[in-house]
Amino acid sequence: MIKLLKAWFNRYFSDPEAGVLLFLIIGFVVIVSTMTNMLAPLFASLIFAYLLEALVIRLNKFCHKRWLSVLIVYTLFMGIVAVSIIFLIPLLWEQTMNLIAELPNMLGRGQVLLMHLQQSYPEVFTASQINSTLNEFRGSLAHYGQVVLSISLASIPTLITLIIYLVLVPLLIYFFLMDRDKLFTWCNRYLPHHRGALDNVWAEVHVQLGNYIKGKALEIIIVTFVTYLMFAIIHLQYAFLLAVAVGVSVLIPYIGALLVTIPVLIIGFLQWGWSSHFAWLIAIYATIITLDGNVLVPLLFSEAVNLHPVAIIAAVIFFGGIWGFWGVFFAIPLASLVKAILSAWPITK
Repeated sequence: MIKLLKAWFNRYFSDPEAGVLLFLIIGFVVIVSTMTNMLAPLFASLIFAYLLEALVIRLNKFCHKRWLSVLIVYTLFMGIVAVSIIFLIPLLWEQTMNLIAELPNMLGRGQVLLMHLQQSYPEVFTASQINSTLNEFRGSLAHYGQVVLSISLASIPTLITLIIYLVLVPLLIYFFLMDRDKLFTWCNRYLPHHRGALDNVWAEVHVQLGNYIKGKALEIIIVTFVTYLMFAIIHLQYAFLLAVAVGVSVLIPYIGALLVTIPVLIIGFLQWGWSSHFAWLIAIYATIITLDGNVLVPLLFSEAVNLHPVAIIAAVIFFGGIWGFWGVFFAIPLASLVKAILSAWPITK
């Protein structure tokens, strides 16, 4: 047994580059585990800079001056942010507040619809079952109402933090783009000179992660726009809020689509009941989800991370259990990082 363990250790950890990789992995895990909230603006800025870097590179082919390309792309980015803050975020906030205010009336309409359902199918739905379900829903509603109230009472520090982030993140994005070469040179000073395995990991992660982030950003925009357009055509209430929820849900594969389906169907059912409009909503939503999974995702991610669905679900569960929301949010990039490390790990034959 000792010989087997010694042979395994010599195979995977005798190379000095393996020690460097292991040290960097442990350092990354410790930093992310202990300082996630503190470093959130830095991580967000890195992601946005990574997205904008592709535009800078393409524009630089025509401008031939990086600083000018950076200024053009950064100005365009800040314009989009300003439009979102002025128009889109207030609309999203208004629909969210309207939904919260409308919940008691929606609960009453839901009770009436469920009673009609019980009268139509008494052998399937009993009055006691419906009353029990409504009581549980009311209890959950009261609990979440208390949570929202507690959040609103503690909203001043959160608002201050948000304002600080709104200042820090754009500044960090600008410096990441403008001083990219200087930052890379500074980082290289503290890395080993012989780092073939580390370079292989970075090369694979750079391609895989870049394609994933760009593809996922396009997927969110397309899914949100198409969903809002279709929901607005059929006059679904809170169309923009639900469309944003559907768009963001693509960040969490499989699980996100399942979670966001529930509020979409509930709001549609409470608005129209069992009617042709509700059937149209189900058909439209199912079509959007099907086209996203079978057409849009293969088209956008043809060169992106190639992970088995079991690996994706395992990554969501594992990283979500370790780092909570951010672990779920970055589950696929982290899984692709693990895959790149395993592929490039130096093995002594």
